[in-house]
Amino acid sequence: MKLRTSIVIALLFVFAGSLTVAETIPGGSHATVRLNTSLSSATANAGEGWSGTLTREIVEHGKVVARAGSPVKGKVTYVNRSGRLHKPGALTLRLTSINGETVYSSRITRQGKSHTKSNATKIGGGAGAGALIGALAGGGKGAAIGAAAGAGAGTGLAVATGKQEVRIPAESVLTFTITGSK
Repeated sequence: MKLRTSIVIALLFVFAGSLTVAETIPGGSHATVRLNTSLSSATANAGEGWSGTLTREIVEHGKVVARAGSPVKGKVTYVNRSGRLHKPGALTLRLTSINGETVYSSRITRQGKSHTKSNATKIGGGAGAGALIGALAGGGKGAAIGAAAGAGAGTGLAVATGKQEVRIPAESVLTFTITGSK
């Protein structure tokens, strides 16, 4: 009788252990997540947490290991605030848990638009307008002075309006690749 009880207990432990292993989220799985809040390179800080929900089930060998709607958490791992004339804003995110289970994931990076085209338009447009006004007012010399003044005004406009932060709105859907779990 004791042997039979020992065998049954051992089988229960093995069965319970196999359930635990089956519930871990396997590496290589794709976790599609909907963010609960917006994130911006202007205000976010590295290490800051964010939350969301899983939008699709994660299935391993025909068994659901994470259900759609499960809560997820992540963190901002890199922030680059935008400069005024160069260096657009950037954010990097990682997934840290699904339904309370710690996971490791690929990173997702989003970057703001480049400053180059916008700055060239503002500075070049200012120089062209200044040259035209200067030429009408004072001939060739006036055109040169007007172009320099216009370029300066265009640069000032680029500095005043030039931040290119990146913003990831709430309800955005992002897909991470799971690289491991605990």
